Amino acid sequence: MNIIDLHSEVWAQLGARRAQLPHSLLFSGQRGIGKFALARRFAESLLCENPTANAEACGACAACGWLAQGNHPDFRLLQPDALAEEEGEAVETGGKKKPSQQITIDQVRALDDFLHVGTHRQGARVILVNPAEAMNRSTANSLLKSLEEPIASTLFILVSSESERLLPTIRSRCQSMPVPQPSRDRSEQWLLEAGISDAAHWLALAGGSPLLAVELGGSEERVLLDAVIAEMSRGGKLEPLAAAAALDRVIKAEKRPAPLKRMIEWSQKWLFDLTLSCEGLPQRYFVSQGQAMQRLAKSTDTASVLAFNRKAIQYKLQCEQPLNSRLFLEEFFLSYVALFRIS
Repeated sequence: MNIIDLHSEVWAQLGARRAQLPHSLLFSGQRGIGKFALARRFAESLLCENPTANAEACGACAACGWLAQGNHPDFRLLQPDALAEEEGEAVETGGKKKPSQQITIDQVRALDDFLHVGTHRQGARVILVNPAEAMNRSTANSLLKSLEEPIASTLFILVSSESERLLPTIRSRCQSMPVPQPSRDRSEQWLLEAGISDAAHWLALAGGSPLLAVELGGSEERVLLDAVIAEMSRGGKLEPLAAAAALDRVIKAEKRPAPLKRMIEWSQKWLFDLTLSCEGLPQRYFVSQGQAMQRLAKSTDTASVLAFNRKAIQYKLQCEQPLNSRLFLEEFFLSYVALFRIS
């Protein structure tokens, strides 16, 4: 099952728009459902010289060959350097400087020459922006200038898991293309074909996102996730300073981007499930830890957990700024352990 089969309904909608495309599309939906892969396939199909009956790229023409090699003259991908580095692309970072987590204004300005020359063989020109929320205000305003002055045969495709973070002016210039979560049966079949055992377990942890479940089931993310579960399942018996030290070691050993932010995101999902347990409802994410959740729920209450969850939102925002991770984690776990009554 490929990404088009996983989102066949959305692909059909895209096919219906091919005859009269807007100048910009916004693919939006939750993280890990395959929005970027689908948008990339759509871009490939637009640039392909011999698309199939299902409007897919043929994979054999010269245009498809250029795309596969990463040098198609009418295609540009704007993404953070950190994301490109994670995907194995060579990125010039200037010595020891860490690759950026944001799409920079220089990347957008570099499009000027690209947008103002003729297209190759008078075909389409596509700019894919992923994730669009990685643009800061200056970068977004720079891109907005291009969106406000459409160029013939040029399509901007923005992909976002947090479209509410985009400038309203950016969203208003794009036609929306919501990408819904695939059905559980379809997602579990995807996981089985990807060689992931215990598909239901990983799909639950991924919140129903099949591509994220594949990533979790076979990646180093499991190390971070296991560390979060080990500490937070202790509840009132957790030792905040020891927990902070343990997570700090895991985070500093991580090679993937934004490990501290990812740790907070897992904690937010844990708190969400703990809230459900306090209300006597089944878990959504940590299904395998159901008994532990029920035990913890007996020593806290819904109001306290919700209050801490609101605080966790601020913690997540702080993660995007330079900080001392050890001190940050100590404060986080001190606040977490305070949720529970000592029995």
